[in-house]
Amino acid sequence: MSRLDPESMEAQQRTLVLGVVLALPVAIGLWFAIDRLLPAIPGMTTQTARAIFALHCAGVAVLLGLLPGIEAVAHERLVTPAIDPLAGQESPRMRINQRYVQNSIEQLWLFVPGLVLLAIQARDGFSMRAVVATTVVWIIARWVFWIGYGIGPRFRSAGLVGMVQSMIVLLYCVGRFGYLWLGWPGATLLVGPFVVMELIIVGKLRWDGWKAQPD
Repeated sequence: MSRLDPESMEAQQRTLVLGVVLALPVAIGLWFAIDRLLPAIPGMTTQTARAIFALHCAGVAVLLGLLPGIEAVAHERLVTPAIDPLAGQESPRMRINQRYVQNSIEQLWLFVPGLVLLAIQARDGFSMRAVVATTVVWIIARWVFWIGYGIGPRFRSAGLVGMVQSMIVLLYCVGRFGYLWLGWPGATLLVGPFVVMELIIVGKLRWDGWKAQPD
């Protein structure tokens, strides 16, 4: 059997998938370890207190998961020919850092709403440990994504477990909201359209890929 060219699309796809597959058990184990071993969060008797705590966790995530990337770009731009943003003098390292910043901003739009909803729907200080666990896993996933991107773009995928986590949390919280509102029909009404859109997107890409194959 001939070995794949490491730079081929198929080889890169396999590396991306393998990164996620290997990272998922680690992320799940870390999440459950924090959720089970951390002491209960004190003072979490009201929804307002839990929401405020979640916003503080989101602030920590921005500080540790986004701000370092912004700083890396800003400092390199200050001391290189890329000081002129329109000169097109960005180094490969700066381009990676810019991609990291852009991706982190996109991920925050999934992470923060889900985190706040998770806190609001929590019952007490014990269930609020899930908010801490979700925050820690997201931050570490951002670091893994950044480091992997620096090694090579195809090695960034291990850090995408943070996106997987954010999607699961958001789906769970929205689905639970629908269930508490209208029962299973409500959960289906809110989550169902996303599932349909996801199936359409994946199906369309697979169909296009199949049509592009040579006869």
